[in-house]
Amino acid sequence: MKFNFLNRKVHYWAAIAVSVPLLVIICSGLLLQLKKHSSWVQPTEKTGIAKEPIVGFDEVLEICRRIPEMDVRTWADVNRVDVRPSKGMLKVSAKNSWEAQIDSKTGEVLQVAYRRSDLIESIHDGSWFNDSAKLFIFLPAGVILLLLWLTGLYLFFLPFIVRRRSKHRRSREPAE
Repeated sequence: MKFNFLNRKVHYWAAIAVSVPLLVIICSGLLLQLKKHSSWVQPTEKTGIAKEPIVGFDEVLEICRRIPEMDVRTWADVNRVDVRPSKGMLKVSAKNSWEAQIDSKTGEVLQVAYRRSDLIESIHDGSWFNDSAKLFIFLPAGVILLLLWLTGLYLFFLPFIVRRRSKHRRSREPAE
């Protein structure tokens, strides 16, 4: 079987095989590109008044308990706390995907909003479906995408290579 024919067949069928996982990866990746620009994906960061955190973690937990959307009772209900000294605030992300931004000096709640970026990231890497899907669908789809990229480059440059060889051959032939 000729290499060019095999290359085209592999390129053709591999593209079909990974079309659905790649559509998921591309669409979720596009949303993630917009996360700092779209408050629907990730809440816009507010700014507090201090550049050094003064509010203690016990107080942060108490503030979060008073926010009904957060549904926080203990630290077990908190996914993470991001301290942003340059912004003068703390971001508290609850396990239910709600986020509270708290002024790091006064403890004032600057914003409470739903955060979708973590969900979109887990869809993007395939872990939202389950770990088996991540390893046996999304990882092979990435490898096949690399193969498609390589075969696509070959298919793109092949006409230039053929023309160059042909031109080189013609220049070496004796004139009649």
